[in-house]
Amino acid sequence: MRELDTVLQAFLQTGCADLDAADMARFEAILELPDPELYAYLAGRSDPTDLDIARLINRIRHSLHPST
Repeated sequence: MRELDTVLQAFLQTGCADLDAADMARFEAILELPDPELYAYLAGRSDPTDLDIARLINRIRHSLHPST
């Protein structure tokens, strides 16, 4: 999905630099998710059951709209 590519590339450019090794591994795991599932997480339509993944998804979301 082109929209996902745009969102994830923006996060890589602005918010990825301070990820620790564990969060970087989580980010890589997020990249392996099916596009519809990842889109639902990033759009706030559903939440991951893994709390650490959910935290990283929220971080990605907030990197796009820091005031929300």
